[in-house]
Amino acid sequence: MHLSTITTTLTTALLSATLSTAYTLPPNLAALYNKHKREQSKPCSHPLATGFTDGLNPTDTTFTYCSDLSNRSIFLHSPSAGGQYDNMDIDCDGANSHGGNCGYDESIQDQTSFKDIIVSSGYGIPDLDANIHPYVVFGNTDYDPQRDGMWPLSVMGVFYGIWGDTAGGSWTGEASIALAKLCFPDDGMSGNNGHVTDDVLYIGFIGKEAVPGNRANWKAGSTWEFEESIRGLGEKLGYSLLNPCGLFETTTLDVASDYTT
Repeated sequence: MHLSTITTTLTTALLSATLSTAYTLPPNLAALYNKHKREQSKPCSHPLATGFTDGLNPTDTTFTYCSDLSNRSIFLHSPSAGGQYDNMDIDCDGANSHGGNCGYDESIQDQTSFKDIIVSSGYGIPDLDANIHPYVVFGNTDYDPQRDGMWPLSVMGVFYGIWGDTAGGSWTGEASIALAKLCFPDDGMSGNNGHVTDDVLYIGFIGKEAVPGNRANWKAGSTWEFEESIRGLGEKLGYSLLNPCGLFETTTLDVASDYTT
C-alpha cells in the first residue's frame, strides 16, 4: 500500500468481463457489473466524496465515491478516459504481513484499521491476514464510508470479501493480496505488483445487515474457505442491487437472523 492504512472491509470485487480466474465470478455480481458497465461513461450523479487519485496518476483527481447504484451501496468511479472504475494496488497490512509474496511490500503496516474490532468481537484471530482474508481498502484520510452508512468488516462486492482497511492520503483502489490473487491469478500479484488498469468495480453495501459477524470463517486456513463462508450473504446483497423491490423486503432472504455480529 502507499501510506498508513485506515480501514479494512470484507469485499467482493467486480472486474472486467475478461476476468481470468479459476474461480467463477458470482452470477449476481457478473450481472451487476455488466449492467453498470453499459452506463460507465456517465458522470457520478450522486457523489459522496471526490478529488481522489488511483495512486498511479497523481494529476487525475477525478476518482469519486458514488451512491448512484442505490442508496444501499457505495462504489468508486471516475469520468476520465470515457468513464472508468479503479485499479487494484496490493495491501499486506495485518497479521502475517511479511508472509507469502507480501515480503516485497516496503510500506507494510503491522495492523489493519479494524484490528480492535476483530479482537473485541472474539473472532479468534489477532487481525486480518492479507494472505488469507480477501479484504478491500475502502476510504482514506479525507473520506470515511462509515459516515454514509457502511459498517467495518462488512461484505463488499467482484469476489466476496470484507471491508478491512482504509488508505492514507487521497489514494483509492487497493485490496489484500488474497483478493488480488483471486481476481488476477496469472498476473504475479505481490507486495510491489498490483493490477494497474482502472477496470475494477468496488461496491460497498450500506447497513449492519452486510456484516457477516460470527458466520464468517475468520479462522479459515485458505482464501477459498473464507470466501465460501461469506458467499451466501454476498449473493443476497448483490441481488438487492438488481432487484428493485429491495433485499430486505423479500421475506425469503432472512439476512438479519442468519448473519449476526
